[in-house]
Amino acid sequence: MKVIAIVGMTGAGKSEVARLFESSGFTRIRFGDVTDEEVKKRGLPLNEANERAVREQLRVEMGMAAYAILNQSKIDAALKSGDVVIDGLYSWEEYLFLEEHYGDKFCVVAVWASPKTRQARLAGRRVRPLTAVEAASRDRAEIEKLNKSGPISVADYTILNELSLPNLIESTKNVIARIKNE
Repeated sequence: MKVIAIVGMTGAGKSEVARLFESSGFTRIRFGDVTDEEVKKRGLPLNEANERAVREQLRVEMGMAAYAILNQSKIDAALKSGDVVIDGLYSWEEYLFLEEHYGDKFCVVAVWASPKTRQARLAGRRVRPLTAVEAASRDRAEIEKLNKSGPISVADYTILNELSLPNLIESTKNVIARIKNE
C-alpha cells in the first residue's frame, strides 16, 4: 500500500490531480478539510482570512506537522483497504512526519503552475475564489510561514500544469502508472 502526497501552491491543480488519483483507486484525504471543519465549528464564514487564521492557530497549538498528525488516523484506516492520496501536503514538517511514519510507502507528487496561471485560475473558481492580491499574499504565507517550498523541491514526481486540462490528465495518468509500477 502507498501514501501519495500531492503538494503545490494554491491554484496549481492539486485537487484535480488528487481526484485523478482517486478515480484510479486511491482513497483521497484532503488535509484542508480540517481547516474547513474548524472554521465552521467556530461559526465563521469560509473565506481566506478565516481559513488562514485557523491554519496558523492549529500550527501554533500543535506544531507545523499539525495536519499530518490530525489526519494520521484517517490515513492509517484508509491504508487497510488500499492506496491513499493526500490532497494538500503543506509544510516541510508534515513531509518529515509522513516520511517517518510511512517510509518507503510514502511518495510526493508536486503540481506546478506559474503565479500568473494560478492567479487566473483562482480568480475564476466558484468555490473560494481569490483576487490576485489575495493569491500573492497566500503564496507568501505558504512559503514563509508554512515551509511549503521544501516538499515541492524534494518531490518524487513533478507535474507541470501550465497548459490544458487534457494535458494535466495525461501527465497525471503517466505519473500514476509509474507509481503503480514501482
